[in-house]
Amino acid sequence: MKSKTLVFTVLTSALFLACASGYAQNVKITPLGSHAGELCERDRATLFEDPTGVRILYDAGQSVTGGNDPRLGEVHMVLLSHAHGDHMGDRKLKALEAGSCEKVDTISAAPHSTTAEIAAAKHSAIMMVSPMGAFIARKIQNITGKPTDNCPEKGGVLNVPFAASCQANAQLGGSRILKAPGATAGVEITIVPASHDSTVSRELLTDPQKAALAVDNTSLYLGPPSGYVIKFTNGLTVYLSGDTGIHTEMKSVVGDFHKANLVLLNYGSSAISAYSATYAMNELIKPSAVIATHVNERATTSGKLRPESRTAALVKMQKRPVHLAISGRTMEFDGKANCVAGCN
Repeated sequence: MKSKTLVFTVLTSALFLACASGYAQNVKITPLGSHAGELCERDRATLFEDPTGVRILYDAGQSVTGGNDPRLGEVHMVLLSHAHGDHMGDRKLKALEAGSCEKVDTISAAPHSTTAEIAAAKHSAIMMVSPMGAFIARKIQNITGKPTDNCPEKGGVLNVPFAASCQANAQLGGSRILKAPGATAGVEITIVPASHDSTVSRELLTDPQKAALAVDNTSLYLGPPSGYVIKFTNGLTVYLSGDTGIHTEMKSVVGDFHKANLVLLNYGSSAISAYSATYAMNELIKPSAVIATHVNERATTSGKLRPESRTAALVKMQKRPVHLAISGRTMEFDGKANCVAGCN
């Protein structure tokens, strides 16, 4: 009798561990920069893959070749933090590895943008603040020749993949849930505030609008800039900062409410310094780890951090691990934001 009980206990424990292992799979994060193995001046685009298979592209920008970029694979959702050309993608790589890490060789992506090209090519949903979403939706329509309708929603969930590109836009604070076939849980995406500008490159406007604005050297405002919080099914909660200066919602919304444990930090000298970024991480959000992207410099040589770079200064000031968004290197994170593979 004791032997049977022992066998049952062992089998039950093994089953529990197997289930726990399946639930605790890792989130994959892959930067798509201009030069493989480096963190370069124009690098913005980042792919996220949930353990259930949901795939999200954030800020396509200028370091992709457009909808035909071979690195993309399946993309279920496209996110865009604000309208600036280096994020919306007013230009695109002339070819993979074109130019240098310091000066990338790009060509115009007008009139569509890399964001719209990718969403159209991949039948992706788009999720961004509504005014900018309407602008991108029209760009997609111009490519496909069909209206970009609202995404079909069932029980508050968007089931992927989609048959065609669609809109899941929202306002600040709005959320959407993406669920893969057969999954018991979904990926929740919430739009959160940022402190920045969001005017679109005139190159992406129609000729009459472009001419009218050129007279006064102005452009169109496409709603407030934003960041995102993504809650993955393994428990990882990632804050995508967007371009932003330091602001109080980093503590109240991102840190206290969402409890983000990993930050993808846009580090650019025109918006946030090493000192303010360090304060935001160490005192306001307090994540377990940070990924540095959008560094606006050649931050690495042969994949190693350049000690004289601004990025190196940021890394030195942090109290937590800072991983570099090295192009083509897939990082894997568990639910507690521990990097278990692919990090520097």
